[in-house]
Amino acid sequence: MPNSFNKLREDLRFDSAFWRKFMINGVQHLPKKFVQYSPALFGVGFGLGLPEMRKRVRASLEHVLGLRPPAQEMQDIAAVFINYAHCLTEAILVGTNRGYSVKPNIVNSEHYEACIAKNRGIIIATAHTGGWDIAGSMLRKNRNQKVFVVMARERDTGARRVQDEMREKAGVGIVHIGDSPFDALPLLRHLKENAIVAMQIDRTPVNMRARETTLLGKPWRVPEGPFRLAAASGAPILPIFTRRLGFLEYEATLHTPIHLSRRPTNEELDQAAQQLMDNLGSFLQRNATQWFDFAGADSNASRADHL
Repeated sequence: MPNSFNKLREDLRFDSAFWRKFMINGVQHLPKKFVQYSPALFGVGFGLGLPEMRKRVRASLEHVLGLRPPAQEMQDIAAVFINYAHCLTEAILVGTNRGYSVKPNIVNSEHYEACIAKNRGIIIATAHTGGWDIAGSMLRKNRNQKVFVVMARERDTGARRVQDEMREKAGVGIVHIGDSPFDALPLLRHLKENAIVAMQIDRTPVNMRARETTLLGKPWRVPEGPFRLAAASGAPILPIFTRRLGFLEYEATLHTPIHLSRRPTNEELDQAAQQLMDNLGSFLQRNATQWFDFAGADSNASRADHL
């Protein structure tokens, strides 16, 4: 009996395959108005039901915005969960057969044109912000250009399969990275084919190699993987941060590309890492409630004392 109870509890966790399938079925079959407006209610509900995650969101908002009156803080926290629910719902929607697609708004598109012209692929450095998983597909010129998103393996393999299938239907391939250095080898092959590879820079587990930087004046660890991949492949790093504007409408802001030598010095790597954090910090100051930093201190050891 205890084993059955534990299994049921695992199956009903917020990040389980059960809830992913439940959402997908709803998005596929419920009326458009419900799909468009109901995520706000579900977002608030999940925020109220997940106190630990709510605590992490509060800390992240304080990191960006500083101390605020309690009423404003509560409003900002609710906005984070609401924005996340809308983004997750719409990411699923574009992967269904209902015929919906994202309306992209690209800021500073000339940076993309300069990168893709080099014919070495592009490494997109992005973060967990509104629409992050569609940043690459927003830039794609045609269906033949491949887009891959690099992700850590989820706890629930069933949930991972469900989510991967939806993203692939939307035209985005998934490459899962674990503890093995060989996990990144397929990325080199994709870049040689002039593909777009999107990697997140705002979460760094304790056991991952990282560069020490600051984000808005506070210590922050940045994954070293994107920089090593850029050096090995010759591909430029293109910082892109996205936000949701409305139903299926997203804006991607592109920043100056970063080019690394084939054998970068520590100083070169540190400068590149700090440039990315400066770009991210500038974006977050304007869009703090579209940062889905749900991992909290576990994802960035250097800031543990600040949360």
